[in-house]
Amino acid sequence: MSLNLNNLTFIIVTYTSEDVIVDCINSLPKDSNIIIIENSNNLELKKDLEEKFLNLTVFLEKNIGMGSANNRGIKVCNTDYAFVINPDVRFENDTIEKLIKFSANKTDFAILAPISNQKEYPNYTIRNKNISTEKLDYLDVDSVDGFAMLINKNKFKDNIFFDENFFLYLENEDLCLRKKKEGEKIYVLKSALISHLGAKSTSVIYKDEIEYSRNWHWMWSKFYFYKKHHGYLNALKKIFTNLISAKIKFVYYFITFNHHKKKIYKMRILGLINSIIGKKSWYRPKI
Repeated sequence: MSLNLNNLTFIIVTYTSEDVIVDCINSLPKDSNIIIIENSNNLELKKDLEEKFLNLTVFLEKNIGMGSANNRGIKVCNTDYAFVINPDVRFENDTIEKLIKFSANKTDFAILAPISNQKEYPNYTIRNKNISTEKLDYLDVDSVDGFAMLINKNKFKDNIFFDENFFLYLENEDLCLRKKKEGEKIYVLKSALISHLGAKSTSVIYKDEIEYSRNWHWMWSKFYFYKKHHGYLNALKKIFTNLISAKIKFVYYFITFNHHKKKIYKMRILGLINSIIGKKSWYRPKI
């Protein structure tokens, strides 16, 4: 089946995202199929969104993490294509149209993504820098950021998408690496623009607690990712400088009475230690 609006579902995971989700939905084509996994279990948000928008269903969850929530949305949708996006993403008027047109001639992708309009912050990684892409209208990449990933479910015959051991961070890198090892294609379309507000998916009133959680999970995920793909000892080597740096900065901010910064680096240390000793990504923001 070809990519078209009838065969495409947008999957959006929200978590105290009331400030941004409506603008995200309004940037999508009018008749889009949308599934929202509401990770803060907000019944009022569910009622409000389902009343405002057609073809939209909200599933309530109690913070099961990005990977698990995305998996639920992908598996619940009955279309061949699932577009995983963050609630602080905005599409241009013609972004989807260009992706659909491109896919008509380039059907072999497992993952397709638009390109970020912030050129200084590319939403993709190309490890072989020697490959020239200037004359092409697309990029053949190694990975794309998780805030906008159009997934061709037909390329996932095992029905395994995101590794649910990740709670936050690097679940997209893991998915992309697995597909590349299988010989699958990941493309970014140069002309299909998208904007990402960045770290704006949750309400600003929870800013500090969300920042602590992000630092804990960034370090936990980093060690787990390297351990999964390169082995335990190599993972220890990769994160050694992170651990030493976090300890030094923790002590510095402790003696200078900067409680906010001190806690950030404390969370980094704890995230790493929990991952090193094999504990699950258990930490949740206190909201």
